[in-house]
Amino acid sequence: MPGMMAVAVLTLVFSSSVCADIYTWTDAFGVVHFTDTPPPDRPHRPVEVVAPVTVPMVENLQQHRRISAIREQVQGMLSSDRKEDSARNKSKEKMLAQQNKTCASYRRELAKIQAQLRSGYGNSKGNSLRHKRRNVSQALSRECILR
Repeated sequence: MPGMMAVAVLTLVFSSSVCADIYTWTDAFGVVHFTDTPPPDRPHRPVEVVAPVTVPMVENLQQHRRISAIREQVQGMLSSDRKEDSARNKSKEKMLAQQNKTCASYRRELAKIQAQLRSGYGNSKGNSLRHKRRNVSQALSRECILR
């Protein structure tokens, strides 16, 4: 208990120095200085430090939910016919399945190339494998990751 009391007293003593004023002044060479003690022989002025503006994360999340709900309402109003939406969803699902299949084949090809590179090859074969790996990796990124 005495240790906690000592920590509390020390915290109070040293916390007063945290609230120091900041002063600015310019020297003869035109260099601007910022200090916590005003220079006695130079004209100076105090600097007002403005508290940072923070927005609580809860408000951001609530705003996101409101905007998402409004967006869904507008999408619902804009869709004129449910049958068209159903047809669109089916074609969208078909395209998504095809994309997943393509992405899986890229990943398999990339794993195969990686295994070949790990097994060790001569310089010319290794260079061609690295070139192939780069092309497959770029295609994977372009068609699967960045979409």
